Amino acid sequence: MTTALNPAEVAQVEQTIEMFEVITQSQPHDSQSLEILKEAYSKLGREKDVVTTSKRIAQAYVQMGQLSSAILEYETILQRYPDDPDVQAALKEIEAKANNFQLDAPPTDISAPPPGPAAKAQRATAKTPAGEIEDGRRLMHKHFVEGKLITAGDFDLCWTTPDAATPSNRIVEPFIQVLADKGIVELNKSLRLLADKSRCAYLPMQQYDMDIDLARKFPADTCRRWCVLPFDRMSKSIFVATANPFNQQAAKELSEATSNRLLWYLAPPDELVKNIRKVFR
Repeated sequence: MTTALNPAEVAQVEQTIEMFEVITQSQPHDSQSLEILKEAYSKLGREKDVVTTSKRIAQAYVQMGQLSSAILEYETILQRYPDDPDVQAALKEIEAKANNFQLDAPPTDISAPPPGPAAKAQRATAKTPAGEIEDGRRLMHKHFVEGKLITAGDFDLCWTTPDAATPSNRIVEPFIQVLADKGIVELNKSLRLLADKSRCAYLPMQQYDMDIDLARKFPADTCRRWCVLPFDRMSKSIFVATANPFNQQAAKELSEATSNRLLWYLAPPDELVKNIRKVFR
């Protein structure tokens, strides 16, 4: 059963669909974005698209080895369409995969959802020395310096560690933008690297009509200091744009301002800065 939406809400959901269709075309195994797309279709009563997207989500889970999650997704479809031949065939294939998995591999938990940036951040926190803020420096250093993209000297020259205890009245320029401004690494190359290493979907903000009122509910200091911006929501999830998907401190500070789940997207730093200035004038 769909909820009646006013014209403005319909337009917003249609925009969300348009954007996330683009994201999921380029990143077909991004189950997080597929879930958002499925919910948006549901809001508009597009049942056929809901089912198609649900199948894509299940296929993404299979590709990631999360067979239990795939089965649950397919069974949700069967509750509405018990004779769906595609789903029945897919479940038989999963059963065969599961049997082979049990024979060929040691026991492991395949029911857990894919680890997003927040889950990765929680694991990395355990490795962070007490009292040290995990702002993504360690992983950025690993991917850029140990990955031999830049030198340690270039990293130290371009990395900024703002004081998390001091209110920020200016936007701290993201690391990858500084690298680009100094001619060390092209911005597109850095964005491709971060998208690959973090598995965050890329979001061109200039094509998205962001929710300014939503953004203003979050601390301006946090958004300026870490160059992050909540830009939209879908039910109990809030979308956040960042140019540093490994910044656990930013995730922690934004989480303290909401009870909703935060979903992170990688955005061009110049578009991020422009929108943060627009929101927090």
